[in-house]
Amino acid sequence: MPSAVAPRFVVLLPLLLLLLVTGCSATDTGEGPGKGPGKGPAEGPGTGKPAPAARWAPRPGTLWQWQLDGRVDPRTDVPVYDIDGFENTAADVARLHRDGRKVICYINAGAWEDFRSDRDTFPSSVLGRPNGWDGERWLDIRRLDVLGPLMGKRFDMCRSKGFDAVEPDLLDGYLNDTGFPLRAGDQLAYNRMIARLAHERGMSVGLKNDLPQVPALVGTFDFAVNEECAQYGECALLTPFVRAGKAVLHVEYALPTEDFCAQSRRLGLSSMRKKLDLGTWRQAC
Repeated sequence: MPSAVAPRFVVLLPLLLLLLVTGCSATDTGEGPGKGPGKGPAEGPGTGKPAPAARWAPRPGTLWQWQLDGRVDPRTDVPVYDIDGFENTAADVARLHRDGRKVICYINAGAWEDFRSDRDTFPSSVLGRPNGWDGERWLDIRRLDVLGPLMGKRFDMCRSKGFDAVEPDLLDGYLNDTGFPLRAGDQLAYNRMIARLAHERGMSVGLKNDLPQVPALVGTFDFAVNEECAQYGECALLTPFVRAGKAVLHVEYALPTEDFCAQSRRLGLSSMRKKLDLGTWRQAC
């Protein structure tokens, strides 16, 4: 019996040594699930560089404050603030961050505003009809070649001030009388460009209104911002975002909270009532 065991040991010994060496090599390189060769953080696909950190995005039911009237008042006790990107400074954003809050940068992406510091950079050829708000005119969103760089600079401003996300307003010009023959396809192309510009700068981005295109854009945008879906009986159209684990930040102006909060809770919306001036006053569900 001993003579039969000895040859098996002689044959297996080299294999055991080979496995031991291979195992040590894998341990030394730091390889394993979710890691690339070498020690340290996982690498981006084919880049040889560390993968970028995941973008923050609000989850369904997140409480928030929406204040676009002047510089932010930081006293509302909620985890997310949506504030004007031009009116607020890096110090304002930093203070909110110190208080443990995330901050969304409001930018008008669908209309020109005569009160913004970059107003003279928009050529007259992309300015359409007034949109009903003082000093604002619709933009020709077909001109991606012109508006892409201009919106990119605005998003650069948001990033430089430390914002976590962007709320680009008026992403539904094709549904309005803009002075341009805009089609649904034009809006899809523009909205996807807007999302790409935000993502390239490491910020999440919200789809503002544009309910007919939610099915096409829910995979592109990180959350939604909506005005008055309860008043017009449209809130169910936003449920694809909630099902995808993405917040719907929702505001009503005319309806009292008892008329919409029960539905909002059932649908998973982050709802509150605000005044049209979008100051500090809020009445949350």
